[in-house]
Amino acid sequence: MSESNKPIGARQTFALPDGREVTIETGILAKQADGSAVVRMGDTMLLATVCCKKDAVENTDFMPLQVEYQEKYGAVGRFPGGFFKREGRPSEYEILIARLVDRALRPLFPDNFHAETQVLVTLISGDRNNLPDALAGLAASTALSVSNIPWEGPISEVRVGRVDGQMVINPTVEQMENSDIDMIVAATIDNIMMVEGEMKEISEADMVEALNAAHAAIKVQCQAQLDLAAQVEKANPKREYCHETNDEELRERVNKETYDKVYAIAKSFMGKHERNDAFDQILEEFMETIPEEEREEKKYMVARYYHDVQYHAMRNMILNERVRLDGRKLDEIRPIWIETGYLPSAHGSAIFTRGETQSLMSCTLGTKLDEQTIDGAIIEGSSRFILHYNFPPFSVGEVKPIRSTGRREIGHGNLAHRALKPMIPFDDPEFPYTVRLVSDILESNGSSSMATVCAGTLALFDCGVKMRKPVSGIAMGLITDEKSGNYAILSDILGDEDHLGDMDFKVCGTADGITACQMDIKVNGLSSETMAEALEQARKGRMFILEKMHEAIPEPRAEYRPFVPRIVQMQIPREFIGAVIGPGGKVIQEMQRETNTTINIEEVGEFGIIDIAAANVDDINAAMERIKAITRVPEVGEIYDGVVKTIQPFGAFVEILPGQDGLLHISEISWKRLETMEESGINVGDHVRVKLIEFENGGKLRLSMRVLEPKPEGYKEPEQRPRGPRRDGGPRRDGGPRKDGGPRREGGHGPRR
Repeated sequence: MSESNKPIGARQTFALPDGREVTIETGILAKQADGSAVVRMGDTMLLATVCCKKDAVENTDFMPLQVEYQEKYGAVGRFPGGFFKREGRPSEYEILIARLVDRALRPLFPDNFHAETQVLVTLISGDRNNLPDALAGLAASTALSVSNIPWEGPISEVRVGRVDGQMVINPTVEQMENSDIDMIVAATIDNIMMVEGEMKEISEADMVEALNAAHAAIKVQCQAQLDLAAQVEKANPKREYCHETNDEELRERVNKETYDKVYAIAKSFMGKHERNDAFDQILEEFMETIPEEEREEKKYMVARYYHDVQYHAMRNMILNERVRLDGRKLDEIRPIWIETGYLPSAHGSAIFTRGETQSLMSCTLGTKLDEQTIDGAIIEGSSRFILHYNFPPFSVGEVKPIRSTGRREIGHGNLAHRALKPMIPFDDPEFPYTVRLVSDILESNGSSSMATVCAGTLALFDCGVKMRKPVSGIAMGLITDEKSGNYAILSDILGDEDHLGDMDFKVCGTADGITACQMDIKVNGLSSETMAEALEQARKGRMFILEKMHEAIPEPRAEYRPFVPRIVQMQIPREFIGAVIGPGGKVIQEMQRETNTTINIEEVGEFGIIDIAAANVDDINAAMERIKAITRVPEVGEIYDGVVKTIQPFGAFVEILPGQDGLLHISEISWKRLETMEESGINVGDHVRVKLIEFENGGKLRLSMRVLEPKPEGYKEPEQRPRGPRRDGGPRRDGGPRKDGGPRREGGHGPRR
C-alpha cells in the first residue's frame, strides 16, 4: 500500500524511565474488530484485537472472557517445528502470558456485563533483546480502551528487574542475565492489580520497592492510553447494555430471610463440605417460599442474590469476630502432616498435608537426554528442571471428565517451578542431573500450589538432592471494609476465603528471602503499609512451615537410592569429540552397549563435556577408561598392549590406543633377522606388547617389540645389503646431479619408508 492511501490512525508515544520509546497506535490494522491496537518497543511489535458479542450469555453470573496470546514464528524469521510447519496449539509460555493478561483485565469489566468477549494478542515482529510478554497487557488494554466495549481500564503491565542495585523497567534480555528480580506487575493508574515473578531471595522491603517502581512506570503508560482513546472516542462511544434483570423486592427478601442464617453457619466453624451443605440447605428452604410456578423463572436471580448474601455475611463475620470460617485466628496455620519416602520405587517422594489440602510429590532424576526442549519463537533452548502439577476432580469431591492439562494447572505448576528452581544446584558439576517433579493434588481447600512448593522441597530432600536451602510457600488473603477502614490479613487461606477476599497473595521463599510470588488484588487503594504488613505476616507463616518441614526431614539424604542413575561428568579436548563418537556413532554406540551406560557429549567452548550414566559405578568406570584411552595422546617411550589389525610384507599395523595405529616394522619384531612376516608368528587379532620409539614424518607412529627384550650378547646390526642391478638391466642412479642441474640433498635418497 502506498503512503498516499494508508489508513489514518491515532498514535501515542511515551518513554520508559531509561529513555527507550514505546509507541501505541490504532486504526491501522484489523479495523473490523471492535478494538485493535499495535504496540512497538524496539523491533518488537504486538497486535491486539478485541471482539464482543452484543447479547449476554443467558443465565450466567460471570464474565465469559477469553484471552489468547500467540507468537508467529515468521515474526523472528523462523520456521515452526514439527511435521506441519505451522503454529499449532499454544505453548506453556504462551498460556502463561495469556493468564497474566487475563488476570489483569477480568476484574475491570462491569459486574453485570456478561457478553462473550475475546482478546487476542499476537507477536507480529520479534526483537530478541526486548521480550514481548511485558508488552502484552499494554497491547490488550489499548485495544479495549479504543473499543466500544464497557470496561473500567486502562491498565498496563511491566517487567521489573534489578540490575546492579537499580530497579529497571522492561529490562532487556542481556540485562536480565544480571538481575535478581524477574517480576511482571499489572496496575491501573490508581491501583496494583496483579503481580507474578521470581526472585533470588530478596527481602520484603525490596519487594515493596519493586512494586512502587513498576506502578510509577505504569501510570505513564495508562495516561498514554487515555490520550489515545480520547482521539477516537467520538468514533467508538461505549455501548449501552442490559445483561441482568433484577427484582429489588426479591433481592431484599433474600437478604432479609437468609443473612442471619448464613452468618450463623459461617460462625459455626464447620468443615468445608458440611458448611457448603448447610448453605445449600438455606437456599433450598428459601426457594420453597417462592410459588412453584415462579421458581424456574426466578431461580437464577435468587442464586445471584444469595451469593451476594454469602459474600457479605462471611466477610463481616471475619471482620467482626476476628476469627476464620474454620475457627482459626487470622494468622494461624492449619495443622501440617508430612511423610517422606512414601513411594518405594520413586527416586524421591513426599506427602505434604496442610488442613484439607494435600500434595503427593514424586521426584525423578534423569540424564541430559531427559531435558525438556524449548522451541518458542523468541525463547529457545532446554530446561533441566521440569515441574508438573495435576488437579484431578476428586481432589474437591467432583465428577468431571479428564481432559488435557488446564491453564490453571500450568499456571500453578509454573509458580512452584519458579519458587524451587533457584535452590536446586544445577550449576554444580557434582549434580549433572535433569529433575522432574510431579505434584498430584489429592485434596484441596486452600492453596494447592503452595502445598506443591513445600512437597517439592521435601521430595528433593528425600531423593538426596543437595538443595542450597529449603523452600516453603504460603497463601495470604485480605478482607477490607472501605467504609470503616477495617481490614483483616489472613494467613493460609481457605478456598472460600480466597473467593470472598480482596487479595490472594502467594509468597514462596527460604528463611533468607523471597524466591517467587503471585498476587491478585481486587480492592481499590491498597496502601504500601498494608502490603508491607501482609508480607511480614507471610514471612512469619513461611518460617513456621519451614520449621515443620525441618522436623520431618532436616537435610537431604546423604546418598541417592540404589536405583537412581549414577552420573559422572568428564571433560575432553574438543578435537577428540569425533574420535569418541566414531563414524556414524559407531564407537559411542558400541561403548554404551558393552558397558551398559548412557553417554551424552556436548561441545562447550574448547572442550567436550561428557555425561556418563549407569545403574552402578563399575559400568561408569569402564566407560570412563575407554574414553580416556581414546583421548590419550601417545608418548614416545610408553609401552602399550596393542592389537594387531593388519599384516603387510614389511610389518604389522598395531592399534595401541582406540583409533590409533602404529607400524611395527619387520626389523623391530625380533633381534633375529626375519626374512618374512610368517617367520614372526604374528597373526591378526594377536595382543602384542610394543613400545613407541618415535614419530615419523606426518606424525606416524613407529613401534618396536624387540627393544622390550634383552639385546643378545655380541649383537651387531646387519649390514645393509648391496643394491643389485635394476630389473631392466640398466645401471642404478648414482646420486648424481638433478635434472635441473642442482645438487642432490645430503644423504642421497633419504631413508626408506
